[in-house]
Amino acid sequence: MLLLRRAAYGLSHIFYPRLCAGCRRPLLQAEQVLCLHCADLLPRTQHHHLPDNETALRFAGRFPFVAACSFAYFTGEGLLQHLLHGLKYNGRKETGIFLGRQFAYDLQDTAWIRTIDLIVPVPLHPRKEATRGYNQSALIAEGMSGMLQLPWSGKLLRRIKHTGSQTKKTREERAENVSGAFALSGPVAGRHILLLDDVLTTGATLEACAIAVLSAGNVQVSLATIGLAV
Repeated sequence: MLLLRRAAYGLSHIFYPRLCAGCRRPLLQAEQVLCLHCADLLPRTQHHHLPDNETALRFAGRFPFVAACSFAYFTGEGLLQHLLHGLKYNGRKETGIFLGRQFAYDLQDTAWIRTIDLIVPVPLHPRKEATRGYNQSALIAEGMSGMLQLPWSGKLLRRIKHTGSQTKKTREERAENVSGAFALSGPVAGRHILLLDDVLTTGATLEACAIAVLSAGNVQVSLATIGLAV
C-alpha cells in the first residue's frame, strides 16, 4: 500500500507538479506551499514572547488587551506580500492554512497563548466574502486552530457595514471607515478571545473588532496578525 501511494504521488507530481510559491522549484512530498529553504527566508518577527513588542506598541493606549504579536514583517514585493496576495486574490487557499500553522508553531510555547479560549478571525462583509469565495483570515485561523488545539469561530463576529478597501486611506480615514463596522453574534463573557487578521498597518480594523468584543463586558482580547507592515 505504501508503495502504491508513493507511485501515485510520483505520477501526480509529473503531470501536476507542486511548486514552491517562493522559488518555483518542485516541492518534496512533506513540503507545503514553500520549500524548507524559502520557509526559512520568511522574515519572522520572533517577538511573540515580548510584551512590549512592535505590534503591541501600535495598540498601546487605544483599548485594553492582554497580548499582541505578528508572525512576520510585511514589505512591498517581499515573500510574505507575495504569499498573501496569492491567498487573497488568486485563490491560493492552502497558503492560509500553511501560514496559520507556521504562526502557531512559533506561538505554541508562549505563556499567554495557553489562556486563549477562542480564535476569531476578522470577518469580511458577506457581499465581499461571496465575491471572493472565502475569508482569508478564517483560513489562517483554521491552520492555527489545528496546531494549537484551540477552537476558532467565523461566526462570533460579524461585519455589519460594507466598507471599501483600506489600502490607500490615511490613518484617520481607515479608522472612520471601519468605525461601527462589527457586531457580536454570540456570548463572550468570561472568555479570552484572540482576534486574528492578515496584515497590520494602522490597526484600525482590529481596533474596531476589539471594541465590539469588549463592549460585551467581562471579556479579554489579544491580537495577532500574520504580517506587520513596515
